[in-house]
Amino acid sequence: MQTLLLMAAFFGMTGVALGAFGAHGLSAILEANGREETFRTGTLYHLIHALALFGLGILATQIDSQVLTYAGYAFVAGILLFSGSLYILSIFDIRIMGAVAPFGGTAFIIGWILIGVAAWQNG
Repeated sequence: MQTLLLMAAFFGMTGVALGAFGAHGLSAILEANGREETFRTGTLYHLIHALALFGLGILATQIDSQVLTYAGYAFVAGILLFSGSLYILSIFDIRIMGAVAPFGGTAFIIGWILIGVAAWQNG
């Protein structure tokens, strides 16, 4: 539980910081690359899954399931791979990073499936 909440705090903080930095400090670069929307998508999924990690931390106090921890790790992988690749693509215009994003999306999906598995096992 504590690990999930610590990860939620870290990724919530970094999501807000990167969102603000993208909107203010990187706006000229993102506009030049035509990637403002790509950066915003990365930030959106980053913050949504930071909140999901927070929810997992709370849920872990009610349901004793290692599967929830695995879901949290899947969300962390998703943030790093999906959002991280979109950040790199947006800022540096390294197009190969667009091929990395689906791996992060898959990690997000796996995380949500694992939450369903934990609910099923404890239902």
